[in-house]
Amino acid sequence: MNDLAPFFLEPSVPRHCHYEILRAICVDDLTPAQAAHRFGYAPGTVRNLYARFRHNPDRAFFDAVAPGPRPPDPAAAPSDRDRRILDLRHDQQLSVLEIADRLAAEGRPVSKSLVAKVLQHHGIPKLGRRPAGAAQAISAPTADRRQLDLGPRSFRTPFGGLFLFAPFLARLDLDGLLAQAGFPGSASIPAACAVRSLLGLKLYGLPRKSHVQTEVCDPGLALFAGLNAIPKRSTLAEYAGRLGTRHRERFTPLWLSAVHDQGLPRGDDFDLDFHTIPAHGADPVLEKHYVSKRSRRQRGVLAFLARDTKARAFTYVNATVRKQDQAAEILAFAAACRQRSGAYPNLLVFDSTLTTYANLAALHALGIGFLTLRRRTKRVLAEVRAAPPRDWQSVRLTNAGREFRRPRTLDQRVDLPGYPQPIRQIAVDNIGAHGPILLLTNRLDEPVAKLVDRYARRVLIENAIADTIDFFHLDALTSGVPLKVEADLQLTLLGGTLYRLLAERIGQGHERERPRTLFRKFVRASADVVVASDSLTVRFGRRAHNPVLEAAGLADETVPLPWLGNLPLRFAFA
Repeated sequence: MNDLAPFFLEPSVPRHCHYEILRAICVDDLTPAQAAHRFGYAPGTVRNLYARFRHNPDRAFFDAVAPGPRPPDPAAAPSDRDRRILDLRHDQQLSVLEIADRLAAEGRPVSKSLVAKVLQHHGIPKLGRRPAGAAQAISAPTADRRQLDLGPRSFRTPFGGLFLFAPFLARLDLDGLLAQAGFPGSASIPAACAVRSLLGLKLYGLPRKSHVQTEVCDPGLALFAGLNAIPKRSTLAEYAGRLGTRHRERFTPLWLSAVHDQGLPRGDDFDLDFHTIPAHGADPVLEKHYVSKRSRRQRGVLAFLARDTKARAFTYVNATVRKQDQAAEILAFAAACRQRSGAYPNLLVFDSTLTTYANLAALHALGIGFLTLRRRTKRVLAEVRAAPPRDWQSVRLTNAGREFRRPRTLDQRVDLPGYPQPIRQIAVDNIGAHGPILLLTNRLDEPVAKLVDRYARRVLIENAIADTIDFFHLDALTSGVPLKVEADLQLTLLGGTLYRLLAERIGQGHERERPRTLFRKFVRASADVVVASDSLTVRFGRRAHNPVLEAAGLADETVPLPWLGNLPLRFAFA
């Protein structure tokens, strides 16, 4: 054997190995598994190599691959950007995240990974662990309205989409509404600035107040709030703790009246539901309630929510419901509606566990229509099944899947304990449930198909609650203090109505989209902000949905912002 034979029998270069593996399969008739065993490869790697070669049996398959990027030269002088990164670490001991935020504020945005690579390349070790909250305290200024600088400047912010809500807040006169409702504030952080800070985080889907620590240096978020810097998490938590029931009861009617004046539809048809916001802890003050997503009872805050079906937004929230008052909360909601609009609701739709038969009678006495479920006991189901087949009628639905559009219905009058007269009961079978469902209503003359269709749409409130938990993080800001949860619910109501106003303003088929979808398409957008002596311009980069915003006329309007010295806000699109 020639002394050069080992070069061919024991290849070491990857491309040479690939050639010998494929030659063994194609010429020597080895299976991929046998070739893998001979050359020390994994069988899957050989099968993939053979499959790629079969799709491209060309000599170019074995050409050398171009070399990858070369590592930086240790002897090369650092660039201006690298020198700035090194200076920030040496002089101020800033972390990687803080350095990236500082450079972004200076108009030179870089990624956190690039900052880390520059420090690692120059042999700079990582910072030691610092106490919680100390990281941002090094570089974040104290929030103070009196230090807000409206002088000419420009910067880039990842929160550019927040300014899409600024015209609505200006037209709604949020500052005036909060003053009427008696919201607390201070000279450094007025009530409107504190609420806009919390609202900005809510509109951007940040899950916890603690997550604001990574954003306190962003000038765009601070300018939206009307401050020199966003308050830190301890300040925001303390402010949320100062908001209570009296603030909600004063502010909600004022807010809803203002948003309806701005074009949000006002309805008299509501979906109602309870939702338990779980509290993680053993606080004996909180009662145990049923948590549907966990199918168990645990300590938490019971929240009552009402969704206006015409406005497609929550218009009433209450997180102070006690277990003994749970059934009567529907009457409190009806009274709040009358106080706000001068009339009781026309129709309330809810499930069987929300209230009692006696409260159904109270609703009927007030002239309020209702549509609810009846619990399906064995006795009640036996009575329904005992009805003659001729009494069952087939109806056609428009708000159901194709498979369940023609259910069978049984329209009866039944007696209920605590209800003073016979009530209408509609049994609905072949609707996708296990056995017939039973609807109760005091709408005696309403067509059956219309009532069944309407109750089927009640699933929208469950979807809305699920979307609120998902995007607005309804369950994330839980606490042993119900007042903090109530403040978060109030902000959720504000955020939901603002997203609905934005959807109505944009139009073009986006009216029914959920907040998460609107956020992804329009709000989650970086922008260049230019503050001039006579204007505030927010310029968005190129994005797929910018033409939709331009078609809605956002680039053609100018809105003065009262909390920024009445600077006219303008939008521009690349």
